[in-house]
Amino acid sequence: MFIKQLYTGCLSEAAYYIESDGEAAVIDPLRDIDEYLELAQQRNAKIKYIFETHFHADFVSGHIDLSEATGATIVYGPDTVTKLPVHIAKDGETFSIGKISIEVLHTPGHTLESSCFLLKDENKKDHAIFTGDTLFVGDVGRPDLAQKGEELTMSDLAAMMYESIQNKIMPLADDIILYPAHGAGSSCGKNLGPETFSTIGEQKQTNYALLQNSKDDFIKAVTEGLEAPPQYFPINAKINKEGYESIAAITEKGLQPLTVDQFKSKIKNENIIILDTRNGNVFVDGFVPGSIFIGLEGRFAEWAGSLLSFDKPIVLVTEQEKEKETVVRLARVGFEKFDGFLQGGFEAWKAAGEKIDLIINVEADELAMDIPFDENLVIIDVRKETEFADGHIKQAINIPLLELNDPGSMANFDDHQNIYVHCAGGYRSVISSSLIKKEGFHNIRNVDGGWNKIIELKDKFEIEKSKEVLN
Repeated sequence: MFIKQLYTGCLSEAAYYIESDGEAAVIDPLRDIDEYLELAQQRNAKIKYIFETHFHADFVSGHIDLSEATGATIVYGPDTVTKLPVHIAKDGETFSIGKISIEVLHTPGHTLESSCFLLKDENKKDHAIFTGDTLFVGDVGRPDLAQKGEELTMSDLAAMMYESIQNKIMPLADDIILYPAHGAGSSCGKNLGPETFSTIGEQKQTNYALLQNSKDDFIKAVTEGLEAPPQYFPINAKINKEGYESIAAITEKGLQPLTVDQFKSKIKNENIIILDTRNGNVFVDGFVPGSIFIGLEGRFAEWAGSLLSFDKPIVLVTEQEKEKETVVRLARVGFEKFDGFLQGGFEAWKAAGEKIDLIINVEADELAMDIPFDENLVIIDVRKETEFADGHIKQAINIPLLELNDPGSMANFDDHQNIYVHCAGGYRSVISSSLIKKEGFHNIRNVDGGWNKIIELKDKFEIEKSKEVLN
């Protein structure tokens, strides 16, 4: 028996490759399937099944492309509703993979079709459970993702999840290995732990959700403090349920090279998105006017899915040799409308003598010196509300990055203002600055290093907390 966790850090997503006696299964594959195909080829195995724990909302699965490439059967749990050619398993149904087997445990709560897969070894002993978004290390899946047409409240789904966990997972032996679909940083739960696997026993002892004394306590614990899901979640769930364009076709569109003249012709269309994915420290020094920055170095795909329109075509400005990575990572969260990339990158644009824009980077101590003497100075803190509440510059206005992208969020901005933007470390503030610039406000300064640098100089700032939020 061979098990490999294939973890993608930027999405906090875990797919799994399982193999026995020349037969293999993949659980929750990403849209780019080459890694699974190569692994099976290297190990001289045939992929027999593709198990999906549920219709994922945070990424587009590779189930369709992987099935077409291998002939493997796609398996979903009970209550699955889709027109795709899949096998809808019964609760308790068992699938053989060489000398091992996988049993389907229907565990509704995160979604109605959510299921876990219990792996039994060559001796029929329970060995591991793949819990999808039902149970994480230190957390459980969010219960607020009812799909269109499902008249269910968050509390309804949380109650289902309680029953699922109590009846299907808690009775399992403590030594069974727990393999979840996500780790820390995922928006599929509230506060996932840093480990990417655990045991049932460890979770019984440490997971706050499993330590609740009653169903009512469980519902309250898992629903309180739950932030709104990213805007792209229902889009991705719909794609996974209804089907999608092949990754090969999307890559072909995205990797069309554009000369500077061709690129200029494309961006005359006001609806087109110019997405610059270079490092933030490079972007601020010069970029194509109107560009939105989302750098590959951060949680790139999640921010793209949360901030960009899925209905508008995208043209790319990337570091050279990063074009394919950019397209693939965008496709993972459902982007399919690409109109090519700027051949030669920003350097080609600059070399052609085209107009450029930039964002002024300032140090935290420069901001401290400017505050007392500039009556037009405005500080925009784009961190989350809870981050802001835990400590901020007294004069700062909190507009979290996700809200900054909402219509009307910049209605009170004025051309005469000197706008200083900061986040925690600098990534979100550069995104924010590019969005503000795109709206026509150009007197922008990005505070390099953000709050991390500001707090080092706390004696130079008037710092306060928002107790009403923290409480």
